[in-house]
Amino acid sequence: MEAIDELISAAQTFYDDARANENGRSRSWEHCYRVFRDARTDPSPDCDYLSLHLAFYLASWGMYRGSCFILQKDYKVHTPIVEEILKPEYDCLFGLACADLRDDDVWDQYTNLYKYIDGYFDPIRNEVAGREVASPVSPVLITKILMGTLGCVPAYDRFFQDGAKYLGLEHNSYKEKSLLELADFYEAHNDRLEEARRGMRTDDLTYPQMKLLDMGFWQVGFEKDAGDAK
Repeated sequence: MEAIDELISAAQTFYDDARANENGRSRSWEHCYRVFRDARTDPSPDCDYLSLHLAFYLASWGMYRGSCFILQKDYKVHTPIVEEILKPEYDCLFGLACADLRDDDVWDQYTNLYKYIDGYFDPIRNEVAGREVASPVSPVLITKILMGTLGCVPAYDRFFQDGAKYLGLEHNSYKEKSLLELADFYEAHNDRLEEARRGMRTDDLTYPQMKLLDMGFWQVGFEKDAGDAK
């Protein structure tokens, strides 16, 4: 099976599993993405409510466990990030097409927002750790936030990275080259991927391109891990 066939099949499995389980954790992304979509056109968005949605989505996908510093904070810690994400200059990032990452203005806004989140969390992480932590804030946390609120980048967790590596992508860890390689991959298989994506919608919500890649590579990595464990 070619990589594109395996990716589409895996993404469909992920999507079908979400549809089969009304209260499954996969639905947390839908809930979060939908409320942030609606908030972008709301003149008075409820940032407290949005912060709670974001926190629960992050908890559903493993960010409130182990040594992750946000475990020591309540959901309101996300409010400044929510307020930043809702600024009009980031409208271009919501549900963006992969190819748009090559637009200089879009890329600048993306990197500005990524750096804002990193800079906001850094002193909070240091306070929780009781020391100055030298490493950057985890790209896993930041990309999960961006996926849940804007759908503009895959969440670079272990299963996504393993899936990308298994299907032959050269760059599977978070960096600019990886994002541009994802854009190349999507464009190379645009017709196939768009056909699959058209079937991935729930009522008023259409899955963005990056969510399709996120689901597909994650599912491949998850299944590979489960197979290796047997």
